[in-house]
Amino acid sequence: MTEAATTGELGTRPPSRWRRVVLKMSGEALASSASDETIDAGVVERIAEEIARSRAELGNEIAIVVGGGNIWRGTTGAHAGLDRATSDHMGMLATVINALALQDALERQGQPTRVLSAIHMAEVAEPYIRRRAIRHLEKGRVVIFAAGMGNPYFTTDTPAALRAAEIGAQAVLKGTHSGVDGVYSADPLIDPSATRFDEISFMDVVTQDLRVMDLTAITFCKDNGLSMLVFDLMRPGNIYRALRGDPIGTLVR
Repeated sequence: MTEAATTGELGTRPPSRWRRVVLKMSGEALASSASDETIDAGVVERIAEEIARSRAELGNEIAIVVGGGNIWRGTTGAHAGLDRATSDHMGMLATVINALALQDALERQGQPTRVLSAIHMAEVAEPYIRRRAIRHLEKGRVVIFAAGMGNPYFTTDTPAALRAAEIGAQAVLKGTHSGVDGVYSADPLIDPSATRFDEISFMDVVTQDLRVMDLTAITFCKDNGLSMLVFDLMRPGNIYRALRGDPIGTLVR
């Protein structure tokens, strides 16, 4: 984390904007950029350390949805000739692998964590039950939702929004991993003249086709009054800042 996020002044900072949130991160965020490793232990450890410290110091109730794109994408298999539903189920299993890796890293930081899976696999994860998830959060545990919704044809963006509504979260925190730190008028990696929005409405995201998230997830958040913060997950200290509600990235509401 940054120096400011590790000093004793944390105790004097104002409370977080959101009491309960869902942190959405892609599977690629856990992968190594320096090798062909699908899960980089150092990256997972750094993310887990930030989440654990933020939970301890800010008191947010934190649920997480992590993708599986570092291991398998349903659309990849479908384009290669696999049945789309079968390929999507393979992707759901990939999210469970990532969830278990993140759970292990969080618990090594001393943060109690539970993985709740939409696909029944009692030996490695609890089944997703809404009331159970809420109870875990109330007890100070981090909850990781795995296996999406258990249904094919959806990206993990949509279950992140759905779970947020189900557990009564106030916001979805969408962490990016590609160096893009918010919502832009165009792809900043392609168009250097693209400008970043500090705040934008869901309707403008849709009408301008900004593709910050899966369209189904965007409209679901809009219809259910869920705010969304899009920020750079990989910058040290940003998870803490996002959970506190600092003016980073782009707020969509």
